[in-house]
Amino acid sequence: MKKILIANRGEIALRIMKTAQKMGIKTVAVYSEVDRHSPHVKFADEAVLLGPAPSSESYLVMDKIINAAKITGAEGIHPGYGFLSENAVFAQMVEDNGITFIGPKPHAIKVMGNKLAAKEAVRDYDIPMVPGIEEAITDVALAEKVAKQIGFPILIKASAGGGGKGMRVVENLQDLPEQMQRAISEAQAAFGDGSVFIEKYVGSPRHIEIQVLADTHGNTVHLFERECSVQRRHQKVVEEAPSAVLTPEIRKAMGEAAIKVAKACDYVGAGTVEFLLDEKKNFYFLEMNTRLQVEHPVSELISGIDLVEQQIKVARGEKLAFTQEDLKITGHALEVRVYAEDPLANFMPSIGTLSTYKTPVGEGIRVDDGFEEGMEVPIYYDPMISKLITYGKNREEAIQLMIKAIDGYKVEGVATTLSFGKFVCEHEAFKSGNFDTHFVKNYYSPELLEKQYAEERRIAALVALKLYLENDKIVKIPTKVSSNWKKSRA
Repeated sequence: MKKILIANRGEIALRIMKTAQKMGIKTVAVYSEVDRHSPHVKFADEAVLLGPAPSSESYLVMDKIINAAKITGAEGIHPGYGFLSENAVFAQMVEDNGITFIGPKPHAIKVMGNKLAAKEAVRDYDIPMVPGIEEAITDVALAEKVAKQIGFPILIKASAGGGGKGMRVVENLQDLPEQMQRAISEAQAAFGDGSVFIEKYVGSPRHIEIQVLADTHGNTVHLFERECSVQRRHQKVVEEAPSAVLTPEIRKAMGEAAIKVAKACDYVGAGTVEFLLDEKKNFYFLEMNTRLQVEHPVSELISGIDLVEQQIKVARGEKLAFTQEDLKITGHALEVRVYAEDPLANFMPSIGTLSTYKTPVGEGIRVDDGFEEGMEVPIYYDPMISKLITYGKNREEAIQLMIKAIDGYKVEGVATTLSFGKFVCEHEAFKSGNFDTHFVKNYYSPELLEKQYAEERRIAALVALKLYLENDKIVKIPTKVSSNWKKSRA
């Protein structure tokens, strides 16, 4: 495989290209009209215009991407994450056109892309799952019967869902009919599939996911866990590896369960198995993401494994060059997603031009981004500007380095979630490791962030005043100097 096309944009496209370049593989970028001058387009060896800005006319048009690969001679297509990365139809089209899909087989994508099908696939592997009904329902009467059996609160979830769409927590029987209809309607609008299912709502869960990697020769390993419990609107915003609460015994059990999930669908490549961890450290299978995750850098840093490199090698038919026994956790990594969103306005998107854009540098600091100063943050795509990652010998060091890195990140022209990331890192609940997926609901408010802003401004003003007074004092001190003026008059 000497040339690959990256069917994506922004930071993930650029990140994949950098590894490909390191491996001596040429890259092809695809882009929409609004992304014409983006860094990933400039970095690639070749670039092909797909069409207008809307993703429905560019990054989601399968035929255009396949054609771009053909005319450039690309032997493989890497989908990144988002867009077509978990589309089984696209993966099959790629294969049918004699091009290598750098990801799992269409069957695995299809099975794990439906939460109910995924649960059915792993049923015989003795993997713990949240109590509930494991079939799609639309009948309110049946939903009420199931809810009474498992007990409130319950969670209604879209079968084909993700990102919090088609998801409702129901506290009592009276609210069930209305909330169920809302979930069905939202799921239909978001995914074209209104099927939902019901499971017991785990009250104070932590979101733990296991990174897996499998080759085409029957070898599957896990690269330990990532803690992704700090979320807003069911979307992750701060991630770390390893988790602060897993014991070696639980880590081993979750890793083995994740490998079983991967084997249940004959998985190949890099994938992520997600679990909920309750207050008593019981874990339950949630779903599998059949692609590279946004937060993959933290796993790379603690394991020393380049996941994109492994994806490409697996796609070329190579065996994994390491076993589970070869892998170990070294240090601690933390990631803050930098979104063009205003944390003081309920994380509403903030679109504009990056009039100032300076990223932090230094040992233990990594920035994965796809923007440059002067670029516009377009309204057509996910508003993530970059991922800020720090690595230290332990969790405390990684957190302190993250706070320093956030302070060194300079962005003007749009609001960002950097201040929220700093708020999280400085909060006692996060620093102690005593938090769950309700961190934002329990600890965060725009007023608290504004208060933090005010305190930082006050300290900055005091420091400025102190420096001014010290400099003023230095200027006013007379200096004894000798002069020959009188002597020269004599």
